[in-house]
Amino acid sequence: MDIRKIKKLIELLEESDIGELEIKEGEESVRISRSAGTPAVQPVVAPTVVAAAPAAAPVTGSAGEPVAESRENAAPLPGHVVKSPMVGTYYAAPSPGSAPFVEIGKQVKAGDVICIVEAMKMMNQIEADRAGVVEAILVEDGEPVEFDQPLITIA
Repeated sequence: MDIRKIKKLIELLEESDIGELEIKEGEESVRISRSAGTPAVQPVVAPTVVAAAPAAAPVTGSAGEPVAESRENAAPLPGHVVKSPMVGTYYAAPSPGSAPFVEIGKQVKAGDVICIVEAMKMMNQIEADRAGVVEAILVEDGEPVEFDQPLITIA
């Protein structure tokens, strides 16, 4: 199923009073439901039962200290924020054991690949939409991400 169709379905759900929507195309199906004011997309392949996704764990640094408060209570992030264009899994490197695309303090140009978000077994390269220096990486490698979740800040 095309990610643009899923985004459009999310927009339609946000604009209406519908609490849940499920669409099936052949063997693929997508269920979008409203929870705590934000839609959650749960892709399903074949007739499989899918449990609700658990809440994301807080991001911690190398010493285990929390890096950021919850998104609702956090102050606006400094610099330009690159957000996830879809629900999926964040990957900092092209493959396990490879060097990450970016690191804090690295100079990036508009169009440089800064990470990958895997959605429905498709690896989607996320590019910097402006030039600058990577100020913060807000998610850990392999962590699930939501639509419009901040991933990286560029100063």
